[in-house]
Amino acid sequence: MDAALIVVVVLAIVVIGTLLRSVRIIPQARAAVVERLGRYIRTQGPGLTLLVPFVDRMLPLIDLREQVVSFPPQPVITSDNLTVAIDSVIYFQVTDPRAATYEIANYIQAVEQLTITTLRNVVGALNLEQALTSRDDINTQLRGVLDEATGPWGIRVARVEIKAIDPPPSIQDAMEKQMRADRDKRAIILTAEGQREAAIKTAEGQKAAQILAAEGQKQAAILAAEAERQSRILRAEGERASRYLAAQGQTKAIETTFGAIHAAKPDPALLAYQYLQTLPQIAQGDANKMWILPSEFSKALEGLARLGGAEGDGAPSWLEQTGTGGGDDEKIDTSGWFDSHLPPAAEQPEAANIRASDLDAATLAAHSGMPDEPSAGTTVLPGAATGLPAGATEWSAPTQEGSPPRPPAD
Repeated sequence: MDAALIVVVVLAIVVIGTLLRSVRIIPQARAAVVERLGRYIRTQGPGLTLLVPFVDRMLPLIDLREQVVSFPPQPVITSDNLTVAIDSVIYFQVTDPRAATYEIANYIQAVEQLTITTLRNVVGALNLEQALTSRDDINTQLRGVLDEATGPWGIRVARVEIKAIDPPPSIQDAMEKQMRADRDKRAIILTAEGQREAAIKTAEGQKAAQILAAEGQKQAAILAAEAERQSRILRAEGERASRYLAAQGQTKAIETTFGAIHAAKPDPALLAYQYLQTLPQIAQGDANKMWILPSEFSKALEGLARLGGAEGDGAPSWLEQTGTGGGDDEKIDTSGWFDSHLPPAAEQPEAANIRASDLDAATLAAHSGMPDEPSAGTTVLPGAATGLPAGATEWSAPTQEGSPPRPPAD
């Protein structure tokens, strides 16, 4: 019984171990190659699979996911004989587990060596500058060559990336100097362009300022000339009115003087006395160094002497003069000699003709361009705007040539 029990237990253990070796579970995204008596029979996918004990054998599982392999820096010589170190990364995926198992012994090492060889062929045809600036072209060429070469191995190359291209230290220093020189050059160019733009803008601003200043000076000169013209016209009008009034006053004074003289009937002795009074006024003046007496001076003295009672035939004397009435005892009445019987200047007829000549052609031409309305704060005298006297609506025609027009009678 004891021997039989032991045999049964051993058989049970052998059966259980055999069953355990016959049942395998393959995880997802994995694949297994199954051999029977050393010969390939199938590729087993994910899930439960049964093997014939002691006949079938399952090889190590193959990962079907996309894998990433990074290779160490590889020295590559460019076309301009410069050695650079290039780091590369390969993204690949096993598409045929049977081919990856039986067509190549170590597909990862094969991909690495193939990448290094292809990289040297591609980069060797480029110079350093092209290699540094043409990474996309290098990646495309590497992927095309690797994908074509690894296709029979059951491998698909998805991407090839160049991580870094490291030139020698001396080349790096030269490149840094060149880059600094290029940056300095661009900085100088940008500074020069900025200065040029600033100079152009400044010149344009100065030009605009000078144009505006010139326009302002032009307007100021025009306004100053217009103001000077108007002021000269007004001063000329005032001077003309003043002269006209002075001439009218002198005319009236002469008329009054001559009227008084004719009314008084002066004799030669009085005229001689007035002549002697005028002589000192003739001699006045700082520039007069010598004064020559006129020939009539002696005759005037003789008339004055006879007036004072000198001897002579028919010599008049002021002691014997009487009034103009003819009476012997009548005295000269001088009470009204210094009274003026003339009307005020504003009431005289001549005052109405002060601006009589304002309607002639010269005055109208001079007044062209002047504002018709008086400015604020200006007092307009009656008749000043139309050139007519106060109370008159229009001018009458001149009475004779050269004489001023008269206002119409009320």
